[in-house]
Amino acid sequence: MEPFHWVFSMLMAIWNNLTLLVILFSLLTLSFDFMKRRKPWRNYPPGPISLPFIGTLLQIDMRKPHLSFTQLSKKYGNIYSLQAFYTNVVVVNGFKLMKEALVHKSEDFADRPDVPVQSYLSGYKQGLVFAKYNHAWKEQRRFLVSNLRDFGMGKKSLEWRMIEEAGHLCSAFRAEGDHPFDPQFIINNAVSNVIASMTFGYRFDYKDQKFQELLHLFEDCIQDASGLCTQLINMIPCLLHIPPLEQIVSKHQMGMYNYIENILKVHVKTWDSSCRRDIIDAFLEEIEKRKKDVKTSFNHDILRLIITELFAAGTETVATTLRWGLLYMIQNPEVQSKVQKEIDDVIGKNRSATMGDQASMPYTHAVINEIQRFADVSPLMLPHMAYRDTTLQGFFIPKGTTVIFNLSSVLKDETVWEKPYEFYPEHFLNKKGEFVKREGFLPFSAGLRVCPGEQLARTELFLFLTSLLQHFTFCFPENQSKPQQESRFSLTVAPPPLQIQAIPR
Repeated sequence: MEPFHWVFSMLMAIWNNLTLLVILFSLLTLSFDFMKRRKPWRNYPPGPISLPFIGTLLQIDMRKPHLSFTQLSKKYGNIYSLQAFYTNVVVVNGFKLMKEALVHKSEDFADRPDVPVQSYLSGYKQGLVFAKYNHAWKEQRRFLVSNLRDFGMGKKSLEWRMIEEAGHLCSAFRAEGDHPFDPQFIINNAVSNVIASMTFGYRFDYKDQKFQELLHLFEDCIQDASGLCTQLINMIPCLLHIPPLEQIVSKHQMGMYNYIENILKVHVKTWDSSCRRDIIDAFLEEIEKRKKDVKTSFNHDILRLIITELFAAGTETVATTLRWGLLYMIQNPEVQSKVQKEIDDVIGKNRSATMGDQASMPYTHAVINEIQRFADVSPLMLPHMAYRDTTLQGFFIPKGTTVIFNLSSVLKDETVWEKPYEFYPEHFLNKKGEFVKREGFLPFSAGLRVCPGEQLARTELFLFLTSLLQHFTFCFPENQSKPQQESRFSLTVAPPPLQIQAIPR
């Protein structure tokens, strides 16, 4: 019996020690977690209770985070704190606070947090959209704004190219005849061609297979960026070392980079310093000028990133807004009729619309602005980061804190808009029917990170939507159920898949 007792005693000792080790390990882990999650600053914004390890993630509906942020603001106020694992996050809601942060304290909130998936895919290099607020970002921003203007933004030359593209768009709609169709990729064709003409130096035919490959790659990238896998890796970067996950998040983005790289190779071979054809040529010229400067941000890798970002940003928001516009016109036929009457009175049915017509078309102008406000296609923008220690509404925000600006709370701010949750073009009209600007209308953000292509986007929206409504009346197909109202949140908020009919006028 003694051997049995000896074995039993040893097992009990091991068990007791193991239990003690587990308890000690758990206490150390919880202590580490507490130290990581604690906020030692005075006057830090309040927020929901942070759970061990995961923080406040359970408070957020990842399918519609902007709605969760708005809901939380009703309990904690327009500025509050969250925690994504060990990342401190401050959420800002409402027009008044957002104006204070983005306009009056613009530099304080001009930085960007690291986005692990994007950093990995870009080879840990920074283009413009995700770049830190530093000299390189300022240098690239100046270059882009200057060259967008040089290659047509705000000029008649680009406006006429847009008018020509609007003609191609109407022809593509007309080719669908009486059949129901999804307008998504037809619209993408037109919008992408505008930015392609500025960056690549030419437009694509809508039936060009390579062009369609690019557009489908781009659509896949948008889906990947909002996928569960990407969100998890951005919160737990070590997951990138798992090959199947790395493949999921990189496949389409790398395909996009490779497509752009092939275009760049052709430009490099045919580049002539005496003749700038497009933005790529202008960038190659800067590379040549600064080739002896070891600190320059102008190099081939950054060029690829900048052109990819420019193509993506120049396509997604405008194309998505136009799709929402068609949906709202179908859902509000009386609004569609009033816009068409104004088009007929001012432009007629034969002449193409120009930007000079906009001043004489207050109702159309108001409708386009209301489409942008109500569609709310970029409800959260990209996250910002505090560039330095700062305060907002008396709350302390330390340097390095991720700051999310809930733009949706501005475009649907109940203190700013008469009917924030209705499609109501009269938001932008006075009692005399004249167009009025609204201070709370910030679809392109504000401050140092405001969209550099805002003027380009406004021109596209007016010319494309006016041309479509000049030539067609839009409706849902007969004997077909109306689309679900559920929008799709990714980098932007897109309408549900549409099947529409374009009836020639």
